[in-house]
Amino acid sequence: MSEKRNHHDYFQKAMMYDLLSKYYKYMDPVMHVNYYQKHLKYLNKGVQSMRNGMMQQMNQPQPSRVRVIHASPDAPNVDVYVNGNRILRDVPYKQVSNYMSLPEGRYQIDIYPAGEMVSTVISRKVNVESGKNYTLVAAGPANNLRLLTFEDQPRVPMGETKVRFIHLSPDAPAVDIAVTKGDVIFPNVSFRQATNYLPLSPMTVDLEARVAGTKNVALPLPGVQLSPNEVYTVLAVGLVSGEPGLEAIIIKD
Repeated sequence: MSEKRNHHDYFQKAMMYDLLSKYYKYMDPVMHVNYYQKHLKYLNKGVQSMRNGMMQQMNQPQPSRVRVIHASPDAPNVDVYVNGNRILRDVPYKQVSNYMSLPEGRYQIDIYPAGEMVSTVISRKVNVESGKNYTLVAAGPANNLRLLTFEDQPRVPMGETKVRFIHLSPDAPAVDIAVTKGDVIFPNVSFRQATNYLPLSPMTVDLEARVAGTKNVALPLPGVQLSPNEVYTVLAVGLVSGEPGLEAIIIKD
């Protein structure tokens, strides 16, 4: 019998004995006490059964969540397979998938040109841990693609916000992320590197990516809106010298 059925039955019996104890309260004190003790017995069993069920649920492994981003500026659309099963079809450059739930474990990730299964452009094993969120990014030029794994941290204190930056432009130098004409908040971020999250008060702020250690602006990021109770990742994608050009994508974690 399931825990749910157990505590339901216990509470039913507790209610029945409570009614009987009330019925005999003035007619037969001995029967009243007898039924009231049975009422307490089954009430306690019901509460304990419910606690046991809650503890079992708390101890069960929580699924992880994984999303995929195509960030290679010159790679074709792709299909994404997990353990041989296609989970995403015809993914274009700059597309960010929804999160997908996966049990904890080790997974084979294979990425093929869309509609083909002859030769992978990326083949890699990825470990995911219970209850954690991950972003998998296909990054780099088409002839040297890599699958990058970043752990996401979507929780934020009530009323606050936080943001991080990931450098995904294969021909851009290391950059400093700074407030426009102001202080640097993420220094010297190289290609394929992600910063830590920065907790902030909600605001709208003008940012810029500068060539690291200089005042030279590589990419302006005006009007970045950081709302309360949200977590953001800013991605620099594209090419400095060529098409598609360098740009920023802002996504919620």
